[in-house]
Amino acid sequence: MSPETELGRITTDIPARMDRLPWVRWHWLIVVGLGTVWILDGLEVTIVGSLSDVLKDPNHGLGLSSSQIGLAGAIYVAGSCIGALFFGQLTDRFGRKKLFMITLGIYLVGTVLTAFSMNPIWYFACRFITGAGIGGEYAAINSAIDELIPSKYRGRVDIAINGSFWVGAAVGALITVPLTNGTVNPAYGWRGAFALGAVLALVVLLVRRNVPESPRWLFIHGREEEGEQIVEEIEKTVEEESGHRLEPPGESITVRQRHTIGLPLIAKTVFTTYPRRTVLCFALFIGQAFLYNAFFFTFGDALSTFFGVTSVGWYIAAFAASNFVGALALSPLFDSVGRVRMIATTYIVSGVLLAVAGFYLHSFTAVTLTAAGMVIFFFASAGASAAYLTASEVFPMETRALCIAFFYAIGTAAGGIAGPLYFGGLIEKATASKDITGLAPGYYVGAALMLVAGVIAIFLGVHAEQKSLESIAKPLTAEDDDAPASGHEEASRTA
Repeated sequence: MSPETELGRITTDIPARMDRLPWVRWHWLIVVGLGTVWILDGLEVTIVGSLSDVLKDPNHGLGLSSSQIGLAGAIYVAGSCIGALFFGQLTDRFGRKKLFMITLGIYLVGTVLTAFSMNPIWYFACRFITGAGIGGEYAAINSAIDELIPSKYRGRVDIAINGSFWVGAAVGALITVPLTNGTVNPAYGWRGAFALGAVLALVVLLVRRNVPESPRWLFIHGREEEGEQIVEEIEKTVEEESGHRLEPPGESITVRQRHTIGLPLIAKTVFTTYPRRTVLCFALFIGQAFLYNAFFFTFGDALSTFFGVTSVGWYIAAFAASNFVGALALSPLFDSVGRVRMIATTYIVSGVLLAVAGFYLHSFTAVTLTAAGMVIFFFASAGASAAYLTASEVFPMETRALCIAFFYAIGTAAGGIAGPLYFGGLIEKATASKDITGLAPGYYVGAALMLVAGVIAIFLGVHAEQKSLESIAKPLTAEDDDAPASGHEEASRTA
């Protein structure tokens, strides 16, 4: 049977039933079971950044140079990009749950192996494996979250969950403090820090077993009976927890069921049916990826190199706290004020502030540089999280995971690989000249990309707040999907 062979046609109200649900304790299971992966990612990235000096030590660490610290970050991101693309298509083909269990397992193996690194080559290889697991997580998890969370809360939940990366970053930074001030033997401490990530991943894996498969994915792939059963169980749980009978669902949708959707049709959807949304996602991902990866991967290195900071964990923890608070505080506005206004505002404001910081870089101290970063990334954190939200909700369901993976990989490859390498080179040159203003060009490039993305959001942004996923982008298998492609995009964009 061809993967695109039609299985049959069904009319279902599953999307409307999921979107009408009130928020209850059951939804927190989804948040904890799926959203905590970003905490693990933040933990991983921060450990590397905070322990840069320990990893450089040939006796207690691995004898890495500043360039190799940047290279390790680039390899981690490269693994994330490849993992996202590889596992993204598998997520759309074999289901959300199967893949978000597999990718978390890969992350767990990678971070355990990192703790036993014996030399730089081993360390680089383990960073790649760990990154591949995290990249696959981004595709599988964002898809599942958006398809399980009611439309009324989708924006704030998605942004807050993506912003929880910084909870892991703060925890990782604080954990590394005793490893850098001599309290714990650094020869073993940095390995224990990586091992901690594996312990947390194991706990998440156990919680995640109780998260159901996406009913939306099930009914499109010919498994509507399983989807109906899951929705009925969810509705029963919601009524018990809320103490109220649910309102009748809204409209239904008719779809042509298929096992999988071929890559040619997916490519046509991204580049022909929704070209404006494609440009928008490219701009958002490239801007936030370059800004974050260029700045954060080398933040600890800059503090120790130019300001003589020995325990950078305190500074990174403060910076991370501001990022999480920003995402948490601003996330409700993406559902009330709207996606377009908030995305444009967060990108433009953070871009302008970063450019100003680059201009006054010569006057900063360790404290004031951190304070400036806290203000800038209070806004940038919510904007960066909105990039993932946008990619996950503005394309048809059959392409959702792969679209997230595609834009994540392209944007992150442009900003996340080039960024650390570029910034690592700037640090080495600035260190040689003992002039921190040598980092300013990186600030200006990051600011420019954020400003461009913010302007693009004004003109091409999608007003997706509080709308069902199926009304934002009709499924490719929807029975009435024969309307002109440009009409679909324009109607959803201006509604």
